[in-house]
Amino acid sequence: MPDLLLELRSEEIPARMQRKAAGDLRKLVTDALVDAGLTYEAAREYWTPRRLALDLRGLTARSADIREERKGPRVDAPEKAIEGFLRSAGLSSVSEAEVQSDPKKGEFYVAIIEKPGRDAAEIIADVMPGIIRDFPWPKSMRWGKASAKPGALRWVRPLQSILCTFGPETEEPEVIAFEVDGIVASNLTWGHRFHAPDAIVVRRFDDYIDKLMAAKVVLDPERRKETILADAKNLAFAAGLELVEDEGLLDEVSGLVEWPVTLMGEFEREFLEIPDDVIRLTIKTNQKCFVTRRAAAGEGDGALANRFILVSNIEAKDGGREIAFGNGKVVRARLSDALYFWNTDQSDLPDLSDLTASAEKFSLDLGKPLDQRMARLDRLDVTFHAKLGSQGERVARIAKLAKELAPIVNADPALAVRAAHLSKADLQTEVVQEFPEVQGTMGRIYAGLQGEDASAAAAVEEHYKPQGPSDAVPTDPVSIAVALADKLDTLTGFWSIDEKPTGSKDPYALRRAALGVIRIVVENGVNLPLSDLGVSEDLLSFFHDRLKVYLRDQGARHDLIDAVITPESDDLLSITSRVAALGIFLDSEDGANLLAGAKRAANILAAEEKKGTAIANGVDPSLFTQDEERALHEAVETATTEAQNAVDTEDYPAAMTALAKLRGPVDAFFEAVLVNAEDENVRANRLALVARIRAATSTVADFSKISG
Repeated sequence: MPDLLLELRSEEIPARMQRKAAGDLRKLVTDALVDAGLTYEAAREYWTPRRLALDLRGLTARSADIREERKGPRVDAPEKAIEGFLRSAGLSSVSEAEVQSDPKKGEFYVAIIEKPGRDAAEIIADVMPGIIRDFPWPKSMRWGKASAKPGALRWVRPLQSILCTFGPETEEPEVIAFEVDGIVASNLTWGHRFHAPDAIVVRRFDDYIDKLMAAKVVLDPERRKETILADAKNLAFAAGLELVEDEGLLDEVSGLVEWPVTLMGEFEREFLEIPDDVIRLTIKTNQKCFVTRRAAAGEGDGALANRFILVSNIEAKDGGREIAFGNGKVVRARLSDALYFWNTDQSDLPDLSDLTASAEKFSLDLGKPLDQRMARLDRLDVTFHAKLGSQGERVARIAKLAKELAPIVNADPALAVRAAHLSKADLQTEVVQEFPEVQGTMGRIYAGLQGEDASAAAAVEEHYKPQGPSDAVPTDPVSIAVALADKLDTLTGFWSIDEKPTGSKDPYALRRAALGVIRIVVENGVNLPLSDLGVSEDLLSFFHDRLKVYLRDQGARHDLIDAVITPESDDLLSITSRVAALGIFLDSEDGANLLAGAKRAANILAAEEKKGTAIANGVDPSLFTQDEERALHEAVETATTEAQNAVDTEDYPAAMTALAKLRGPVDAFFEAVLVNAEDENVRANRLALVARIRAATSTVADFSKISG
């Protein structure tokens, strides 16, 4: 079967757009071909900074012939209805339609529509111009003389050539001839801009990728990443160092080069007094370079070294010395700025005399640099949100809540308050203003430098965490208290001003904040009554929704979650524990059988309640006529008490064990006892006993919501 090779070559595509653009190209082309009646075996996309490519294997050579019968109106239908039918079927008159009869519906028109198949080459030539013209770039541009005309082609950067060949492996492929804004598809491409500027004639994918490699272009993005990573590690190893890996930077750098050449540069050792995170960010942000560290296993201590790894797109005649030197000059200049910021942040502020009132408000020591920054943050009245006040006001709320939470999480209240007071101070530091990514980290570093308690310093950094499902969760009690306070203040605040997530929009990351609270309390085993902390019913419902998402991601059954959660459930850990215990219980034979019995009880009650059958308010043992009734009543009473006691102590496995004792008596009752007895009093009493089964199981979950 024939294969299709497609390449769209342009000026440099931004690295952040390449992967998605290649995926969009594959989807748009394959969807269009399938819609046209073609099938294919496999498709894979490729990308470099200057090209998007698609290798589509096993494409059918021709679409199938189509014969369709389209039923129309009755022959005696109004003229307008018949005319509409003819237009929709593509017929010019009723003489082109067939008349068929039906014993019930009479005679009616039928259009026989026959569409012959089309060659794949013709289909490709038809669909490609539209795909290219309407390509979903986030940003695009027009260029050249044609840009002045309406409808000119828009592309992310000027489109330079289109390669499109089609044919079986055993034959010479044909060039699919189509044109877009004067660019005609051909079997030509070009390699590296500097190393191989001449045109390359291409037949199919196998020689296409080989010829590009010979022309200094690595087409496969994963191969470029592997090459960069391996060469960088080897270069560092040769210098007695280790590469500090960065997957995000590796992705970005691989999208900047077609022929990766790794080089090593260096900077002065004096810059190593800057914190490692700041050095990494400085070099990464400004020059897209990797940093190295001294090998911890050897003579080094694992600290950063004064060498960095850069990736060039050319093989320089001097081996890259000038390229490395030029990058080193820029790195040194930027590190010099960072060193200035670092030293400035450890010095006194020039406006200390204006900070006294703010210092007193938060019990700050103006002899300490970080305390000075917090005092300035408050004095400047920096707005957190127009309706929620300033950052200083927010810090005061967080500190108050952290003090309230401290006993719950076994934290020192004084340390929690101190950490809360310093939690936002690094917003006023020069380093964080230059590199917002190190917010929190720099707070911890500066707190340590001025002699703060280790737990308080850690809390300054960790109060932002976790910021995502894979982020680490704070475990130190002080960090837990401040992190919970920060997120709960955010949620209750925005809920109070009716700023809630809507659909996919969540500008204040409230879903992330709720997930953070959930992960902190669940993973640290914290029983936290949210209702006692100012959480409204509406916000509690939001927590329930986020908890359901979290538990489903953990593999929990959705019906078990629904069975456990009630509108009043405000202890997230308790809900999680109940779901886990219930899942284990229902996987057992006793659990499965009790579920069946509970559902039978619920169905009986629902049916009788619907009919208006009288159900006694309580169970009267004197009306029992069978041993099975007495046994069930005794078992229910015992199980209810034991299960409730276990729930009160949050021993949910014990609660399930108590309920498991009901299995035998419930089975025996339904097997031997006729609930709908003729005697009205006996029937009402038996229904009341059945209701006790439902009540007993409801101590841990609503069994009616459990499937199975």
